[in-house]
Amino acid sequence: NGTVPGPLIRLKEGQTVRLSVTNTLEEETSIHWHGLLVPFQMDGVPGVSFPGIPPGETFVYEFPVKQSGTYWYHSHSGLQEAEGHYGPIVIEPAGPDPVAYDREHVIVLSDFSFMHPHLIFKRMKQQAGVFNYQKQTLSSLMAGKDQTLQERMEWGKMRMDPTDISDVTGAVMSFLVNGHGPADNWTGLFTPGERVRLRFINAAAQMMFNVRIPGLKLTVVAADGQTVKPVEVDEFQIGNAETYDVIVQPIEDKAFTLVAEAVDRSGMGRATLAPRAGMTAPVPPLRERPLATMKDMGMDMSGMDMNGSGAMDHAAMGHDMAAMAAAPGMAAPKPRGSDVMGDMGGMKMSMRDPLNAPQIKLGPGVQTITPMPIDRTSEPGQGLESVGHRVLVYKDLLALTPNPDTRTPTRALEIRLTGNMERFMWGFDGQKFSDATKPYAFDKGERVRVTLVNDTMMAHPIHLHGHFFELTHAPVGFGPRKHTVIVLPGGKVSWDFTADPGDWAFHCHMLYHMHAGMFQVFSVRPLDGGAA
Repeated sequence: NGTVPGPLIRLKEGQTVRLSVTNTLEEETSIHWHGLLVPFQMDGVPGVSFPGIPPGETFVYEFPVKQSGTYWYHSHSGLQEAEGHYGPIVIEPAGPDPVAYDREHVIVLSDFSFMHPHLIFKRMKQQAGVFNYQKQTLSSLMAGKDQTLQERMEWGKMRMDPTDISDVTGAVMSFLVNGHGPADNWTGLFTPGERVRLRFINAAAQMMFNVRIPGLKLTVVAADGQTVKPVEVDEFQIGNAETYDVIVQPIEDKAFTLVAEAVDRSGMGRATLAPRAGMTAPVPPLRERPLATMKDMGMDMSGMDMNGSGAMDHAAMGHDMAAMAAAPGMAAPKPRGSDVMGDMGGMKMSMRDPLNAPQIKLGPGVQTITPMPIDRTSEPGQGLESVGHRVLVYKDLLALTPNPDTRTPTRALEIRLTGNMERFMWGFDGQKFSDATKPYAFDKGERVRVTLVNDTMMAHPIHLHGHFFELTHAPVGFGPRKHTVIVLPGGKVSWDFTADPGDWAFHCHMLYHMHAGMFQVFSVRPLDGGAA
């Protein structure tokens, strides 16, 4: 409709809605209603749930509104989302709202580049780290910053770059708040003393954000549209396609800066909360960019009992610490993110050992296989480990009301997130979508525990269409219900879900990762109505 973001769509729980989408582009398009529980034919994924909308034609989406909360919509065709094809959805509850507030603002975070998204994709395929302008340098080594020489040598042997936190950075992207750049200073008004509900949506194609409002506490009251028991924090990380509802209560008659800092610290989105238009507050500088650690490779030894005096054999990883320790003037390096490297009884920690994940199809698209994945849902995101204030973690989240299905799962499924960062190849279980011969199959109504294991050194926000799943860290019935979850590097996340009939897209919500092949289908049969 001529705006970025697209117009806010307000709905009410219990309605049946009819939304007509007319394609005025010169290419096929689509709209996916992100996080909404709709019949799969209305889910809006070309080639999976419907044929797409050809140029000049209109498609009518019709579905019952079964939920309330903060959601969004976006194209699921090509790379159109990166060009501004997205917008917010707010659904009012059928009954009283469990969240009390006096005023609300919808905050759509996004990224934008004047470089065409297909050119961005092409350049990333041609050259690893092409947009990473924050690499380690000789001058930083001489100044004693970042990694030591020994650490740099080790990571170089593994062909890994610890500064490779994001593929597309502020070098080529601008970061927007409700379509406005930092200098535009989008402003949301408040009256001092009001409870202000901020509905955050990360509609970025590729960037995750760390969100804070210096001077204000943030009370998280909903995640992915679903209410949670209130959690007071100073900052939270929001992955691509996630939403968070936050209550703030400014008491003073002054402005506050809303900071949405890129996870790699290459830029920020900036806005202002103020009692009057035109007011501003100090904008904090970008913090120092984070570095990946050994834990991000699934090599954290901090929780292990190591009693001997020997050294772990790292030759299978492409580096030999014992040999380095024997070199004149060289002490055995201590990898960042691990507390100790001791006797492991001769165990070799291969970073590509197929025995660690037999279901993975080894090939050029698999650079590493995490040898020791750990549950990292109690940890803040990369770069937030030592910021000096409270950061939201997934284990803080508990459902406000009991979940509708608390049955024990009858089976378990492990899915590995795989990739080759140097070749910009991404997939599940070692396969990109175009090479997959069958979907992940489920029976209608079955309860399944899914564990996602990240075998790459980059965080991935993974989204399942048409469902909410419950994270498993909470007491039975009170796991937070989400449609998208960040899986940290070298980490794993488990969730339970109840399979609803249809063919449902399942993918990384970093658009270029999905475009490269990190996409699959959850196929649930039989369909309603007896269809095959």
